[in-house]
This record gives sequence, C-alpha cells and structure tokens, in this order.
Amino acid sequence: MPTLPHYQQFDGLHWETGCIRNALDYQGVKAPHTGQPFSEALLFGVSGGAVFGYFSFAYEGHDPHVALLTRNTFDPWDTLLARLGVVQEVYQTIKPDKAVKNLLDVLETGAVPIVWADFCSMPYNSLHMLADFWHMYPHIVYGYEPADHLVRLADRARVPLQITPEQLAAARGRVKKADYRIVTLDLPDSAKLISAVQLGIWDCIKLYTEQPPKGAKHNFGFAAYQRWIELLAKPKARLSWAREFPVGPKLYAGLTSTWRGIMVDGKEGQAERHLFADFLDEASVILNKVLLKEVATQFRASGKAWHELANALLPERVPLFKQARELMWTRYQRFLNYGYDPAMMAATQARLNAIKTELAADFPLTDTEVAALHAEIAAHVRKIHDLELVGINTLRLAMGER
Repeated sequence: MPTLPHYQQFDGLHWETGCIRNALDYQGVKAPHTGQPFSEALLFGVSGGAVFGYFSFAYEGHDPHVALLTRNTFDPWDTLLARLGVVQEVYQTIKPDKAVKNLLDVLETGAVPIVWADFCSMPYNSLHMLADFWHMYPHIVYGYEPADHLVRLADRARVPLQITPEQLAAARGRVKKADYRIVTLDLPDSAKLISAVQLGIWDCIKLYTEQPPKGAKHNFGFAAYQRWIELLAKPKARLSWAREFPVGPKLYAGLTSTWRGIMVDGKEGQAERHLFADFLDEASVILNKVLLKEVATQFRASGKAWHELANALLPERVPLFKQARELMWTRYQRFLNYGYDPAMMAATQARLNAIKTELAADFPLTDTEVAALHAEIAAHVRKIHDLELVGINTLRLAMGER
C-alpha cells in the first residue's frame, strides 16, 4: 500500500502552518527571498501572526481552565493559502470506506494528503478519547499500510509518528460534519508574497488594537491583557481568578492550563513570540523595511517575558509546582524529539495525577500567599503588555501609519 517516497518533512510544529510548511517543502517549493523552503515563521506571519486572547472556561465534570490565544485563529488556513495563491483540492465524503479510498488514491498520485482528524482521539496525545471534547485539526498522512497495520503521520513532532488504520478512522470520523476531509495543495504564487506579508502584518495590528471579527473586544489584544490583570487583582470581579480558580485543585488547574498555553504545541516556552520575530526578520527583507527588525527585537524580549511568566505560574519555591512543570515540559520535549513513548507518557501522567491528589489533600499555599502569587502573575502580564505595546506601535510606524 502507498507511502510517499523519501518523505522527511517534520519541521512544522503547529497544525495549520506546520502542515502547510511540510507539504510545500515535500513538493520542492522554495521561498523567492531565501531560496530555501518556506519557513513556518513566514507562514505564521502571513496567516495573521502573533495575537493575544484570554478566556477561561468551567465545564461541569471537568477542571476549570484558561485558554490563551497566541496566534490568529480566525480562519487562518484558508486565509494563508488564499494570500499565497495556493489552490486547494478538497476530497470529502460521508462514507468511511470511501474516505480510505480517497486517501489511498491521493497517496498513489504522489501528492501530500492533509487529513482532518480529532486531536483528542490520537493515542500519542494521551487524552484518552475525552467524550466531551474534540478538536478537528489537519495532519499529514504520508503512508497508509493496512497489511502492516500502520499509518504514518507528520504531526507537531520533529520525527515520524505511527498509529493504526482503525485509530485514524476513529479520529477522522469523530465529527461528522468534517466529512472525512482531505486536502492537497497546489504551488504558491510568488508574485503574491509581498501583499501576503503586508496583509498578515495588518491582521496582527488590528487584532491587538481593534474589535475582533467575532467575540468581545476585551478578550483580545491589549484590552485582553488589561482584562486579565483586572481578573487577577480584583477578587470580586466576575470571572476573577479568586472566583474561577479558588485555592486548591481549581487554582492548580488554572495555573497548569495557563502554563501549557505558553509552553507547548510549537510555542517553545515563548507563546510563539520567537516565531513572530523570525517572521518580522523575513518580512524586513521582503518588504525592504529595516524598521521591522526593531519590532522583531521587541517581540524577542516579549518572548523572554512570556517564559518568565510561565515559570512564575508554577514557581520553584513550591516543590510540587516545580515538579509538575518539569514533568510537563519533559513530556513535551520527548514527544517533540522522539515521538510517541507510551511507557514514558503513562509514567508521567501517573505522577501528575499523584501530584494533583497531593495538592487536593494539602494545598501548599495560604490565602495570603495565593494573593501574592496573583499579584506576581499580574506584574508579568503587565510587563508583556508594555513590551508588545511598544512593538505594535513600532510596527504601525514601519507599515506607514502614525
């Protein structure tokens, strides 16, 4: 059964931009300004680049959690491809057997099939088929070999991943309206690169400063930073951290979910600010705007401040907090560099579960210490806000708006 010959593209570390980067690289596409494969940083910037969004959720039967947006999530896939002039060929069906045939047919042509599948169902994500949650994301399937009971994937790791055909079928069929979607990509139009970069930068500026396409303004951009600081500082405010994440297991859930939003899935401990800085360096060449390099420096400083915030969320002075973040970071790095290791993941999760139980029985912070932690987190958020405010104002100036 078919496998793409010589497939070695595993540099893409996020779902949308990572899949597109890997697919274009396999097709031999080179960026006109470098002569190298399109970088994920460039694709990230064209799709809308760095943003900030803050949300908290509390679903019955689950721990409350914080969701941070660090990149544009308003239709980035179609936006990115349209800006670069990349034509998509889409294969859809409601029939599982036809879905397999479509996948095999695409592989037989030598094209790269990008397959939508449920993140929560993939065994290497160790999420145990969460019944109440699903997230349909693109994955590259570069080999499908039923005789060997094997599917080969590229998905957010620097190495190949493997699952079974049955596991892929379950993940693809998790959400019926996804219609077992497969996409292949045509080549980009290099003549569109300058406008694509310009539009991506303006998306970034607008999402920091203006009403977003959907949702409340206070959930996005600089307003969201101010909102988060307020929720940390004012215990009686609606959705404050004191209310949503009271002392005990719920606070731990808020801290760890915020930490993950900064550290993993391509964020590399810097909330993707390093990636945006790399994009701006490339954009300075493409647009011939030297001032963009100054903005890149500002966002690298912001990336460092984000990493400092992540460490402050689970501080070393609390041994169980420190152990938890070290376990989560080691688990992510091992996945990134070595792929799926069931024994390691099971052992890590067992220890994280034990830490959660220990914290529930004897939480290591008093109310006074928690208030101080809130203030410390707020100070870090304020620092990031101020760094990025300078960065976005300079970005406006570089793009010709005063």
